[in-house]
Amino acid sequence: MSISKTLPKILAAMGVVLLLAGCGVNNIPTKDQTVKARWADVQAAYQRRSDLIPNLVNTVAGYAAQEKSVLTAVTQARASATQVKVDASTITDPAAFEKFQQAQTQLSGVLGRLMAISEAYPDLKSNQNFIALQSQIEGTENRIEIARRDYNAAVQDYNTELVTIPGSLWAATFYKSYKQAVQFQATAAAQTAPTVSFPGAETPKPAGQ
Repeated sequence: MSISKTLPKILAAMGVVLLLAGCGVNNIPTKDQTVKARWADVQAAYQRRSDLIPNLVNTVAGYAAQEKSVLTAVTQARASATQVKVDASTITDPAAFEKFQQAQTQLSGVLGRLMAISEAYPDLKSNQNFIALQSQIEGTENRIEIARRDYNAAVQDYNTELVTIPGSLWAATFYKSYKQAVQFQATAAAQTAPTVSFPGAETPKPAGQ
């Protein structure tokens, strides 16, 4: 077959590809990959926190071994959080996503109690190792917050693409297997600071009493 006969077909095929690209046919898989990348950032941030916790627990135990219930709770919550199965499918499975978020929220709560213990133990509070770990934990919590925010933004963009034209047309034809992703939602526990009490500590009295 001569070039003169095949060239029009090649140009026509290229024209179709360019036309489809211009209509946003690639938007859904592109945005899906962005969501997965942001999800990987979330996982990495939570993993960093999980890696820091054993050293933090050991340091606190060296100065406040009597706070056994808190130390045990943190260790158990960490174990539970790491046992939750997490992969790319989690972001499109509401039940699996909720299980993951609940496990991390529980760990956040008991970790907050562990960090607050330092207020009752001056020697622990001034320990250089604890100070360094405290700083790393705080930095990691900031990373988690940023990673979750960026993930939610990517999810919103992706989900919007699935339900608006022309994305919804491509979703109904070429990308039927693509599902909406789940966003992180603020929990009731996240809105309340952890309550920490220490044996023998006096309850602060209101001013003027």
